[in-house]
Amino acid sequence: MAGFTAMEKKLAEYKCNTNEAIQLKLVRFPEDLEDDNTTFNPEYSHQVFGDDEVAFGYKGLKILLYYIAGNLSTLFRIEYTSKVNEKFDCVEADDVESKIREIIPPGFCANTDDFVSLLEKEVNFKPFGMLLHTYSVHNEEAGEDITYQIYKADMTCPGFREYHERLQTFLMWFIETASFIDVDDERWNYFLVFEKYNKDGATLFATVGYMTVYNYYVYPDKTRPRVSQMLILPPFQGEGHGAQLLETVHRYYMSSPTVLDITAEDPSENYVKLRDFVLVKLCQDLLCFSPGKLMQGFSQEMVMEAQQKLKINKQHTRRVYEILRLRATDMGDAEQSRSYRLDIKRRLIGPYKKKQRELAKMRRCLRPEELTNQLNQIDLNMQHEQLEESFQQLVSDYRRVLERLAQA
Repeated sequence: MAGFTAMEKKLAEYKCNTNEAIQLKLVRFPEDLEDDNTTFNPEYSHQVFGDDEVAFGYKGLKILLYYIAGNLSTLFRIEYTSKVNEKFDCVEADDVESKIREIIPPGFCANTDDFVSLLEKEVNFKPFGMLLHTYSVHNEEAGEDITYQIYKADMTCPGFREYHERLQTFLMWFIETASFIDVDDERWNYFLVFEKYNKDGATLFATVGYMTVYNYYVYPDKTRPRVSQMLILPPFQGEGHGAQLLETVHRYYMSSPTVLDITAEDPSENYVKLRDFVLVKLCQDLLCFSPGKLMQGFSQEMVMEAQQKLKINKQHTRRVYEILRLRATDMGDAEQSRSYRLDIKRRLIGPYKKKQRELAKMRRCLRPEELTNQLNQIDLNMQHEQLEESFQQLVSDYRRVLERLAQA
């Protein structure tokens, strides 16, 4: 038993956390290759290396995935200080290379010299598709404004299919339930964000992030664009690019008479917060959201105007109303505060009322012992506590949206 424990300890030394082992870079200059400050790591690697996010069989494992900043040509290399060998009975190292090859397209570089040669040609790279929007962000470190551009592309753009194959690999590391899309389906739209930067007197472009949108058919003659994937790469996060991208995409579809409204597929909590900010920003100047009308309550006028002018559905319009009404409400005033709280709770109480209706049916249908079992699961006091907790959480989220709006 002692021998087994010693072997177990020995094998544990050959387990590597893949979120730490994978090293990503967006390379603009040759010196970036040796600069640890340009390295970033995945948030997730379970879709490639399993739920434990561990690679077995190596010490000091490094999985290098370096991308040229613009066209995303890739350097893939594996380094380690030692690897399990035949001294370990019936134990083999994980085939790390095969796992990575499953998600990165062929044609990558395996050595640094080839990669640097491609880097020298990066000056020829230009963004794909149609320019939709240009904006700037002040960079404190550089002491200057940096220019960014958003483009709409599709698979007919020369070279875009190959570029997208490289770009989508980042999804596996930063979206928990990511999957690759069917690019042969023409109903996909692609929206790309690029940074303009200077190198040796030339203007170059670096990939910042992107969004994919699927255009669903709505009978008889409309479409409903649904945001599927959205990613701002880690070196650019926290700079407002997500909001710029989402607002630009909304404005693009707003101009189309065939678009009914814009939705999102299984949105994350962060996406919902971003969408709240963008939609409130778009809606705040509509007459139906004036302070006087907000205090009169949620109205069909709000639903119609938001849908017709901004392609926002009823559910999202309701959230916009609640956020803007909070801004118009003096929460220090007892009557205004009570009115706002009741208005929100009337919406939140819907699922609880449904439970009460189900309970009424149970009283008619269930035997006494079955009914007692169900009643134990429906604690009214607990429901009131959950309702208050939901309300307080919403108000907290809404305040953050309003704070960001005030700074915009």
